[in-house]
Amino acid sequence: MILKDPTLSLRLAILLFLLGLANASPHKRDFGHCENVVKKWAASAPSLEVKEDKHTLRDLLFFLHIPRTGGRTYFHCFLKKLYPNALECPRSYDKLRFDPSKPRCRLLVTHDDYSMMSKLPKDRTSVVTILRDPVDRVFSTYEFSVEVAARFLVHPNLTSATKMAGRLRSKNKGLAVSTLDIWPWKYLVPWMREDLFARRDVRRHSGSRNVYGSDPYNMKDIVMPLHKYINDPIARDIIHNGVTFQIAGLTNNSYFAESHEVRHCVVQHKELGELVLEVAKRRLDDMLYVGLTEDHRESATMFADVVGAQVISQLRGSSSGVQTAATNKLEQSSLSDSEPDDEHSQNATLEFEVSTKENNEASKENMTVGKLMESYESCTSTLRKSQSQRRISSLKKIAPANFTKESRRQVGEAVLQEIKLLNNLDLELYEYAKDIFAQQHRRTTQKSAVTEKLENMISSSYGSSQWNCVFLFLPIILLLVFFILFVNARRRTSKVKI
Repeated sequence: MILKDPTLSLRLAILLFLLGLANASPHKRDFGHCENVVKKWAASAPSLEVKEDKHTLRDLLFFLHIPRTGGRTYFHCFLKKLYPNALECPRSYDKLRFDPSKPRCRLLVTHDDYSMMSKLPKDRTSVVTILRDPVDRVFSTYEFSVEVAARFLVHPNLTSATKMAGRLRSKNKGLAVSTLDIWPWKYLVPWMREDLFARRDVRRHSGSRNVYGSDPYNMKDIVMPLHKYINDPIARDIIHNGVTFQIAGLTNNSYFAESHEVRHCVVQHKELGELVLEVAKRRLDDMLYVGLTEDHRESATMFADVVGAQVISQLRGSSSGVQTAATNKLEQSSLSDSEPDDEHSQNATLEFEVSTKENNEASKENMTVGKLMESYESCTSTLRKSQSQRRISSLKKIAPANFTKESRRQVGEAVLQEIKLLNNLDLELYEYAKDIFAQQHRRTTQKSAVTEKLENMISSSYGSSQWNCVFLFLPIILLLVFFILFVNARRRTSKVKI
């Protein structure tokens, strides 16, 4: 349509111009607002404010467990062998029921983010954590979401599975903590569970029973493909850069009132992420120990030397160190993964928990760093067996989808690059953590070398102590001999004179 009235044309042009300003200015105002919000938070972000040696273990150990980094192994195979049940903070994995006021609470292990520190005595708390390569962590998060959700496919429909989940929550109020009650799985598993049921219904309605494919990360007939998963708003809010947000205390599970706004400002304006990253780096600097999932053996040895040795020393010097719990709380505080599963898998999990309980109670009183590492090796072997059997059982329900290291290597480069782009903060934080780890390693190695040298000197001194004693007392022995000879000579002389 051609407008013949010039006044009308001018008005339309002005209107379009104003609309353009209206569309542009909110973005500018939004960025300015977000910049102020993030800067204000970063400037006031609480830290440990370490006034003494940060390498010294304080009264309370807070293990900030980043999901899919191997933290469960450390919990069961290190910490539960060091701390009596009575010293473990109650409901460690359940923020809603956590009570930091419990007398003599010395160990807190949880997926809660750094905002948990607002509930803890900062001057008496040491923090430890483990980081993992961000790309591997995204893969593992996807696989575990699918694995746990697949356990519900024993039900005829989603409604039945949801009711079972509700019954599990009610049942676990006084018993084990269910994965469905733990962040981030309480969001990721129901989302994936609903997706699995929807895709199963489509297959049934279409009459398709046989599903073929060689790429388990792209089997859309069975499970949400990985490339769809990583681009979903839920993944963007919870998974991507999740380590940086967790250490900064900005997850959707945070105690900080401003966390939601700060996190979404950073997601919307990536350039503001550097402010959050600097806070996360500062937090890592203040931690007692930072481990790496990829350097598993070295991380475990360092954990035993840095953390384990100090826990042993602390508890030996405390009367509470030898105290045992009046009741067994292994079931209450462990990550039980208590969802529907087959009997074989449940028996494997039960076998691990029973053996862990027996080993823990038998070994605490006479624990040494050497014994701790021996116990750790045995425990990890049993735990891996239990987890492997449970995983195999779960993934059978979505066959032929089966996640392996080989299938990971077949994922296209475009998906890998997208994961890296979505986790730019985590990638930089991981590199920073590797530097901290290297520094820890050098410090621990030097300490071990000095200790070994002292032990060798003591051993060497002990080995030659007999000769040292001979040389030390030889002059005295000679003087005694000369004295005896002199006395005898005088006696003979006296006899001759008489």
